[in-house]
Amino acid sequence: MNSFFARKFVVQGIFIAIIAILLARLFYIQVISDEYILSAENNVIRRLPIYPARGVILDRYEKILVQNEPVYDLMVIPREVKAFDTLEFCKLIGIDKAGFDRRFKKARNYSPYKASIFEKQLSVQIYASFQEKLTNFPGFFVQNRTVRRYPDSIAAHFLGYIGEVNQKVIEKSNGFYSQGDYHGITGIEKSYEELLRGQRGVQNLMVDALNRPKGNYAGGKYDTVAVSGEHMMSSLDKDLQKFGEQLMQNKIGSIVAIEPSTGEILSFVSSPGYDPNLMVGRQRGNNYMALLNDKYKPMFVRPIQAEYPPGSIFKVVNALVAQQFGLINENTYFFCPGGYRYGRRGYMGCTHVHGSVNLKSSITESCNTYYGYTYSRMIDFAGMRPVNAFKKWRNAVSSFGIGTALGIDLPGERNGLLPTDELYTKRFKNDRWGSAYTISLSIGQGELGITPLQMANVMAIVANRGFFYKPHLIKAIGDKKVIKEEYLKKNNAGIDSKYFDVVIDGMSAVVNQPSGTAWYSKIIDIEMCGKTGTVQNPHGKDHSVFVAFAPRDNPKIAIAVVVENAGFGATWSAPIASLMVEKYIKKTISRPQAYVDRLLQANLLPGAVGNSPSVKKPVTDSTSNNTKKPNKANRVISNNE
Repeated sequence: MNSFFARKFVVQGIFIAIIAILLARLFYIQVISDEYILSAENNVIRRLPIYPARGVILDRYEKILVQNEPVYDLMVIPREVKAFDTLEFCKLIGIDKAGFDRRFKKARNYSPYKASIFEKQLSVQIYASFQEKLTNFPGFFVQNRTVRRYPDSIAAHFLGYIGEVNQKVIEKSNGFYSQGDYHGITGIEKSYEELLRGQRGVQNLMVDALNRPKGNYAGGKYDTVAVSGEHMMSSLDKDLQKFGEQLMQNKIGSIVAIEPSTGEILSFVSSPGYDPNLMVGRQRGNNYMALLNDKYKPMFVRPIQAEYPPGSIFKVVNALVAQQFGLINENTYFFCPGGYRYGRRGYMGCTHVHGSVNLKSSITESCNTYYGYTYSRMIDFAGMRPVNAFKKWRNAVSSFGIGTALGIDLPGERNGLLPTDELYTKRFKNDRWGSAYTISLSIGQGELGITPLQMANVMAIVANRGFFYKPHLIKAIGDKKVIKEEYLKKNNAGIDSKYFDVVIDGMSAVVNQPSGTAWYSKIIDIEMCGKTGTVQNPHGKDHSVFVAFAPRDNPKIAIAVVVENAGFGATWSAPIASLMVEKYIKKTISRPQAYVDRLLQANLLPGAVGNSPSVKKPVTDSTSNNTKKPNKANRVISNNE
């Protein structure tokens, strides 16, 4: 009996305790806390995200490259929509009835109860006229946001563009993004997305039966403030970038200019380009498809994605590597009879009969024969098996940042091409091949592929006499102007500084002496050191290439210019680089206007008429093989094959 009563009191105690807990919780919810009121009153409260302004992007002198402007997304809650004049509605926002039906069906399929975007990015003008009649359209409301605007319409490939997130991006963001958010898709917008995007806020608005806002709920107690994204100071010189894009108008190619002492990229031109404003607004989708289908591929980021045989500019690298190996020096002479013979019947033509040539003049006059002999010394006479000598040579070349992505702060950079010994061993079915099998590498042809960024970086190495800083496009981040540590680190190219003087002497003569291949690109009062290249193109006319740095002492700029299908490097690329260098250092151009107009007005697109230069034809530096084909075992490996 006592046991029965004991169990009875225990059960009663448990029920009393549960009831007490429930009453206490109910009291807390209804009296003390009002956190559930918002959920209970969803029918009169609208919870709106507050989209932050993305960080502004500036040039190196803090001039605006990208800013924000207000737009308005038209939102709809399908279950709240009542009958209204759809024709008037369509007219106000610029759509047709079929478009209305399609949008409304999509919103209803998403959720009859949740708000979704009906029409994106209404302009200020459309919103102004629509707002006056918003109460006539129950279930619809407007949400503010900002979009990008590019006041100078330049640097599209560098800046990139933003777009709405898809489901895959939402899932990978671990809850950060939701439907209707925007993120960076290309360029700096993508690379620095986490810093540029900022942090969303939330606003809780009271609305009446007519869908009209009646102020903040609970005085804004539950609102959160949006945090704007960090602004970015880029390394670009806006005026130089604009000038470069003008020079490359109606041409296919690239300009990359670097400040050697920092690795900061001063100009990043990919041509043909496009107006970045085309990737903003309600016509973005149509514009994107038109650009995507353009035969000249304006969305291809040529400075970091195009790979070209470097041609004669690669002689600079081979000259430095061979000196470092102790196989040539400034007093090394080779005789040039107009070409280089190798193997049993192999022959590589030269631009001229140069006679006795030393290292300096081999650069100045771009002698192919000199580098045939130099390459042979590095591969065949290095005191080791040729295949091992090739590995040593390849490792030295890779220290210049060739064959590997440099790690620029842009997505999509390619490695370039630097062939391995395994490639040739597989091709020739044994590892007993020597320089005759890969002789095209001596003059920058064959299997080599170098991006314009890598070309400019090689010039930065020469300008610095043996080292470089990682090329980058963002100079500083935020109000504190933070610089990434990786951009402050010196990267050694593995060449002693004493070996650069003779090469730089030759490069200076290329531009500043009448015997040089770029004599017509000389700049008054600035000693520019450069190297021309005419690169074989198996699909058409040769590519025009020029690399340089200036001034010779305390260099301020290193540059690479590639103009596809344009022929001699001295004819097109060198003059363009010369003007860019003068513009950056002097901030003005002293050359005759006719000199500038020739470059600005030239149309070098494939198939264009009237591309012939109007100046005296300069000394050429053609690296076209002009080869007589050897027997099968000694074939020249080149882009023509």
